Amino acid sequence: MSSSSFPPEELKAIVQEVAMLLKERNETISVAETAAGGLISATLLSFPGASKYYKGGLTLYTLESRIAYAGWTPQHIENYQGPTPDIVTGLAEHTRQTLGSTYTISESGTAGPTGGSTRNRTPGYVALAVARDGAETVTREVETGSNDREPNMQRFAVEGLKLVRDVLKRDGKQ
Repeated sequence: MSSSSFPPEELKAIVQEVAMLLKERNETISVAETAAGGLISATLLSFPGASKYYKGGLTLYTLESRIAYAGWTPQHIENYQGPTPDIVTGLAEHTRQTLGSTYTISESGTAGPTGGSTRNRTPGYVALAVARDGAETVTREVETGSNDREPNMQRFAVEGLKLVRDVLKRDGKQ
């Protein structure tokens, strides 16, 4: 019997729901994350049978990694204003198309403890997007109200997986 504390309970509960929905529908997911630092991918991979639904993931923490793996050009960097719904939409759509997954979850935020003065650079802010095959990308913004880095990273992963769950449930009713 495993005594592992990974993933944390809040992530474990939501990933079970997401993984079961994906497996039941024979659908797949990929990940493009920044401030969550790989927690979304690691959580999705922690559920047994992940090879049936997980297509791959990227941790696009730096602008250089976005040029190398997310199709960014120097113009993206010139115009970069921090994490926004438009930024994560682009990351999600590029990753979904590249990996051929049914869905892609993307997040970008400011984990803290430091940040900037604009809303989207305040510690605890995250922009989320779920791109899906043949449908409009869904976005959400969340503010934790905290500048505590590790809890923010975990919350960003939870909120990303909640958005995936909400999209999966809504898509299932159509």
